[in-house]
Amino acid sequence: MGWITVILASGPARTVLGLLLAAITTVLFLLNLRRAGERAGRLAERLSTSEKTHDIQRQMLDAASRRPADRSDLAQRMRDGRF
Repeated sequence: MGWITVILASGPARTVLGLLLAAITTVLFLLNLRRAGERAGRLAERLSTSEKTHDIQRQMLDAASRRPADRSDLAQRMRDGRF
C-alpha cells in the first residue's frame, strides 16, 4: 500500500490520473447522452403512433355519428342517393 501512495504523490502521476478521470467522465457522459437520445426517439415514435391512432378513432366516431338511425332512414338515404 505504501508504494501506491508514493506513486500518487508524484506530480506526473497526479496529472495522468486527473486526465484519466476526465476521459472516463467524458466517455460516461457521452454514453448517457446517447442513451437519452435513444429514449427520446422512442418516445417521439410512440407519440406519433398514438396521434395516428387517435386520429383514426376520431374519424370512426365521426362516421358513426352520421350513420342512419334505423332501417327506414337507411332506405330513405339510398332512395335519395345520399348514401
